[in-house]
Amino acid sequence: MLGLRKKDAGLLLLVTVLTVMAPVLLNPFPVDSAMAQFNAGYPDLMQRFVIFGIFAIGFNILFGLTGYLSFGHAAFLGVGSYATIWMMKLLTLNILPGIFMAIVFAALFAVMVGYISLRRSGIYFSILTLAFAQMSYALAYSVLTPITGGETGLQIKPTDTPLLANLEPGEIGRASLFGLEMSQSSIIRMGGWEFTLNVGYYVCAMAMILAFYMAIRIFRSPFGMMLRAVKSNQNRMYYTGLNARPYTLAAFVISGMYAGLAGGLMVAMDTQVGPERMFWTASGEVVLMTILGGAGTLIGPVLGAGMIKYMENIVSKINDQILHTWFAFLPDGLEDAVVAMIYPFVGKGWHLTLGLMFMAVVIFLPGGLLEGGDRIRNAFRRKRTGKEDTAKQRTPAE
Repeated sequence: MLGLRKKDAGLLLLVTVLTVMAPVLLNPFPVDSAMAQFNAGYPDLMQRFVIFGIFAIGFNILFGLTGYLSFGHAAFLGVGSYATIWMMKLLTLNILPGIFMAIVFAALFAVMVGYISLRRSGIYFSILTLAFAQMSYALAYSVLTPITGGETGLQIKPTDTPLLANLEPGEIGRASLFGLEMSQSSIIRMGGWEFTLNVGYYVCAMAMILAFYMAIRIFRSPFGMMLRAVKSNQNRMYYTGLNARPYTLAAFVISGMYAGLAGGLMVAMDTQVGPERMFWTASGEVVLMTILGGAGTLIGPVLGAGMIKYMENIVSKINDQILHTWFAFLPDGLEDAVVAMIYPFVGKGWHLTLGLMFMAVVIFLPGGLLEGGDRIRNAFRRKRTGKEDTAKQRTPAE
């Protein structure tokens, strides 16, 4: 199906079903219940899940396949964002031209950065990409302010009159796709549950499914095999007469295009952009996502992106009042002690929980969360096989 092997087609189908059903699956608790705190099925967070999933998928094509660790991928995210916002301010509020230009500009910038950075490997490559990202951030923050808006950033204003948009004087334009505004939502109520179907989310979801499909094709192609050879032993490739640089540059540019697509979608969902999107912490975040989920795997980076964004938006909202509500059934002294022990790991301290989780994954699960899932599955499989063997031994011979 679609040029994929049966296993890959099944994986794509699974991702598609989970993505389409996310508004339902991410709202498992009734709205009025105490556990509604953990529901993640609202548009803004779901959009972040899939957008950063695209970002992580693209980064994984570079890092997971070639082993080149970039600390500057946020620069392409920012370039894509600025390209999109300017297309929306000048030409049209339809998001497609803006997203297309985001991919194009991110690709061109990636060619320039990759051509220079890929002259080195290892930590030197990582430092070069970090330097480019920080230079880009500095330019956007203070030097190119007429283009980037400097510290305040850019957004759609009442004075903006896109060439192909029919706006009333003073009207603030809204991002749309052939007339459908990205902010449009339909709410379905079933008993105590509410499910929000948002246009913007499904636009991002379709983009992620397509990006995931392209990643599968890259992973299974001869090109992907060459990238794995680069990661395995680049010197041996040179000894056989193969030049690895064109392959690594192509992987770098493709990865940058994915980042540009993610940046364009971020602007399409929320029509504003600032230089902080290019800061080094954003580059570090996608590294964490990829390693946490499982570098070099297909679905791992998406899981890592979802985990980090869930903690950032859900776990960070848990304060001491919520904890006291949860443990109110305990005696007062014990309740205060339990809350005091848990509180440093939630709310503003969610980074501590993330750091401990990341350390545990690196130490005990080098393959990421996906490896953990495989271990659990294999343990159940061995247990079931052992029971079947025991049953066969107890069966009397005929």
